[in-house]
Amino acid sequence: MNGPGPLGAFLQARRARLRPEDVGLPDLGPRRRVAGLRREELAHLAGVSASYYARLEQGLSRGASAEVLDAIARALLLDAHERAHLDRLADTTRHTPRPRRPRPEKLADETRDLLRAVDGVPAIVLGRRTDVLAWNTLGHALLAGHLDFLGPNDQARRPNTSRMLFLDLHCRELYADWERKARAVVGNLRIAVGRHPEDPLLAELIGELTMKSQEFVALWGDHRVAPCDAATYDLHHPVVGTVTVTQQTLSIARSPEQALILCTTPANSPSEQALALLRQVGASRAAQAHGAGAVEQPRRQV
Repeated sequence: MNGPGPLGAFLQARRARLRPEDVGLPDLGPRRRVAGLRREELAHLAGVSASYYARLEQGLSRGASAEVLDAIARALLLDAHERAHLDRLADTTRHTPRPRRPRPEKLADETRDLLRAVDGVPAIVLGRRTDVLAWNTLGHALLAGHLDFLGPNDQARRPNTSRMLFLDLHCRELYADWERKARAVVGNLRIAVGRHPEDPLLAELIGELTMKSQEFVALWGDHRVAPCDAATYDLHHPVVGTVTVTQQTLSIARSPEQALILCTTPANSPSEQALALLRQVGASRAAQAHGAGAVEQPRRQV
């Protein structure tokens, strides 16, 4: 095995974040040569031998028991999401998955019906690699109006929200606190990689972002793990100005690896009014296009 592997790299990153005082150990001051805890200190806190823990970090041990993982998780002060990620990484070291070409992600008719039902709210459907599988008119206008509305219908050119956030200038400028949004996206990607270590398309996405964005490299190297479940962001929209939305992620029962992202605003707020204006602008542009002879797309293409 070359290098520590995903499990060892995660353990090293989490250990480096801890200070001695975080876990009740004395701080030796400037004589400390490593960031965070030493391996020996972490091993002592977990109740395992230093040599065993070193082998685990180095990728030389594949058989950590549930009890050992529990002890290490407690010593590292892992939260529930990090603990689940640790289990997935440990399971992968025991059973190395075979890379296989995944099937193209498709949108079920029920999901299209769901997207149409929330037509008054900006919404998009993401696949497990953060590809945009579909969006409604308002979701497209709010988050990516500069892109082709029909792009998600073509598997070869589907927009990818992770790629957009790091490599698309429009999307970078959309978020007032871009760094916070970027951290959230990378933390969510870490979970996806832990769940699907055999997915070559996901690996290609990580590789592309690593090659093209130093900011992604820095965030990826931190090994943070966190789902994008709900967060509020200020957007600088080029058409309607400042909009504050809460992006909420809902699971889709028939397609558990896909997620419905809704962007909501407080009732009677300036942001709600801004979205209403954006909806009017979109309707006006659509009417102008139809008047110029454009062919209306079927509703099932939403």
